[in-house]
Amino acid sequence: MHRIGKVILLLACVTAAFAQAPEPPLADTRFTIHTLVREDIFAGFMSDDMERLARGEKNIQTLLEKRPDAKYELLAWQAGATLYRAVRAYEAKHTDEFQQTYRKALDLFAQAHQYAPNNGIAASGVAAVAGGSYVLLADRLPPEQRAAAWAQAYDAYQLLWKQQAPSVDKLPVHIRGELLSGLAQSAQRTGRAEEANQHLDRILTLLHDTPYEPIAKQWKANPKSAANSTLACMTCHESGRLAARLATLK
Repeated sequence: MHRIGKVILLLACVTAAFAQAPEPPLADTRFTIHTLVREDIFAGFMSDDMERLARGEKNIQTLLEKRPDAKYELLAWQAGATLYRAVRAYEAKHTDEFQQTYRKALDLFAQAHQYAPNNGIAASGVAAVAGGSYVLLADRLPPEQRAAAWAQAYDAYQLLWKQQAPSVDKLPVHIRGELLSGLAQSAQRTGRAEEANQHLDRILTLLHDTPYEPIAKQWKANPKSAANSTLACMTCHESGRLAARLATLK
């Protein structure tokens, strides 16, 4: 598919995903907390839909009471939402609000890591949320905060890579693409050019004919272009959407 066609398809997919917003069934334990809160939080990140973001934050508070065993992952989502609010405050030149909100986001991320049980599944849930939040938002932070934010993103994706590398070729396109793009972008932003190139090569091999491929080619051909572009969120998480899960369970 032509690159422009892929971009149009992606935008249509994102628009459709945010437009279809069923009320999350918080009492139904068949749904993971990620399925219940992801779309509302990302509607804030991707579309600046503050009503959806606020709904996601409210549902996180409810789930913290209903699902205490998932506290660490819920705190990570809460941290991501708070980080987005900090970014908006910075962009609105509300310096005091930014400083206060950004510190709260960092504290929530720290708590999420602290509470996560010492096992692969628990740690990867927090890492995925933290890594994804920073990849989308780190470049929108004040210059003096960006290096630390990208370092956090890098650490998160390194943990995910350690766990998922053996089966990366078997992962769904969205998960595979977001993993490899996060690895490449966080390596590039933290000055690890050779490592970033290795992940770009993996994208060209394992994500051929997907929206990730043309961006990876561009970065390979012109490394300077990577500083002003992103590889993240090139596909939709269709199978993980709430509407899709609701339809499956009916």
